[in-house]
Amino acid sequence: MIRAVPAVLAVLVLSGCGGAVRVDPPNPQGDTARACRTLEGRLPRTLDGAERVPSEPPSPYVAVWGEAEIALRCGVPRPAAMDPQQQVTEVDGVPWFNDPARPALFTALAKGGYVEVTISARHQPAGVLVDLAAPIKAAFGG
Repeated sequence: MIRAVPAVLAVLVLSGCGGAVRVDPPNPQGDTARACRTLEGRLPRTLDGAERVPSEPPSPYVAVWGEAEIALRCGVPRPAAMDPQQQVTEVDGVPWFNDPARPALFTALAKGGYVEVTISARHQPAGVLVDLAAPIKAAFGG
């Protein structure tokens, strides 16, 4: 189910690097860090047809699928571009902020933390966000 609700973004840095994909990991603390480590273990091996690949540096707060086609960073700061009064899209119970200046960037507004996902044009955002909703809700107690 996708619907609009009131909202809350972040930034991802990707670049290819040998066999691993370079993604700058965030540095979550406390309960957010614990939820992110839980999320890491619940993420799918395949996402919208792309296989999960290693990231560099290795981090429990980062997951990458394909050749940097889809990248997730857990425990990022609140999106700077997000207006608390604006509407966000809800996908299977998880509200997502889509940065208008960066249409490939989505941030889940999870209880107690933010999960950022960058999705290349090769993939349908709706399918990716649906597949990530259950693991995010489970990890963050949603």
